[in-house]
Amino acid sequence: MVRLLDALDALPDSVRLRARSYDLLHLTPGAPVVDVGCGTGLAVAELAGRGARATGVDLGERMVAEGLRREPGADLRVGDARELPFQDGELAGYRAEKLYHELDDPAGALGEARRVLAPDGRVVLVGQDWDTFVIDSDTPALTRTIVHARADLVPAPRAARAYRALLLDAGFDEVTVEVHTSVLTGPLMLPMLARTAVAARDAGAITEDDADRWIAEQAGRARTGRLFLAVPLFVAAARRP
Repeated sequence: MVRLLDALDALPDSVRLRARSYDLLHLTPGAPVVDVGCGTGLAVAELAGRGARATGVDLGERMVAEGLRREPGADLRVGDARELPFQDGELAGYRAEKLYHELDDPAGALGEARRVLAPDGRVVLVGQDWDTFVIDSDTPALTRTIVHARADLVPAPRAARAYRALLLDAGFDEVTVEVHTSVLTGPLMLPMLARTAVAARDAGAITEDDADRWIAEQAGRARTGRLFLAVPLFVAAARRP
């Protein structure tokens, strides 16, 4: 999983999207910022490279341990998005990428974001809407069933489309939302697509034959350069009054 995440993070679209998220934080040199759901700490390192005083928080102990192995001096901590290790108003920036769909209570996490941000502090959220994956296939109805069945297994699959409402409800203002679509055509995504079909099969949404047939088609597309996956990524930014 870490190798796959590393490969995805290195894609040009991913690099540009992270840079855009950093720009939206409006950070000044030395400003304290947290990256929540930091994984192995890539964004923490890049934010520090921009002069910020960056901390990463992630619930996964293995991810944090791997991040500290890569960057022993990084400030990476095991912690929960709903209970961050900061004082009220301590931070100038809060960033979370591909995290909120994993949370049972996205609104509670944003309430915690508001608590740790100082007035005029900035929040930036980045994430995909699991219902809107676009996959080319010879069986579009089956593909639609697979995508929606996989989405239903995610705690908050439509959190990204709700970013604006969530931010407003949490008391943030100057809310903006952008959409950046990543188009993925190489074999890198084949294992993820296969797991998507297997998850739909295990949930009872499709049969084993359906899953095998769909995976075989996608494998054939990968071999012939015809695999196509488009993922709209929503980027929301706001200010704490």
